[in-house]
Amino acid sequence: MEYKGYYGKIEYDEEADILHGQVINIRDVVTFEGTTVDEVKQAFKDSVDDYLEFCAERGEEPDRPYSGKFVVRTDPELHKRIAIEAKEKGKSINALVNELLSKSLEMKGRSPVSIAARGGISEKDKKVIKKIMEKEE
Repeated sequence: MEYKGYYGKIEYDEEADILHGQVINIRDVVTFEGTTVDEVKQAFKDSVDDYLEFCAERGEEPDRPYSGKFVVRTDPELHKRIAIEAKEKGKSINALVNELLSKSLEMKGRSPVSIAARGGISEKDKKVIKKIMEKEE
């Protein structure tokens, strides 16, 4: 679930017969619960709103799930290869890495095995497979 840029993860507690969840990917602990799907969805929104209000009252910046920045540690040889590739393409390292990560995520779930598991090959899947095959040649 997503609300105002915050994401919630819900689990079912069979013993208590409730749905409970937590806002994920922030350091602060923000939880919510309900007995129905509609209740837990509303509780999630209410918890996010309460959290933002609480931070505002205290004059603090609320924790944000994603800043758009993260540090990646890699070996020096890969760092060099990335820098050279970026320079050759006239891009910054950040722009190149962003492009490569985006392409990688677009390809996620598009492998021939996952395509077969879905029960068929769509036109989009055929194009993806063709691109993969061309790269391997």
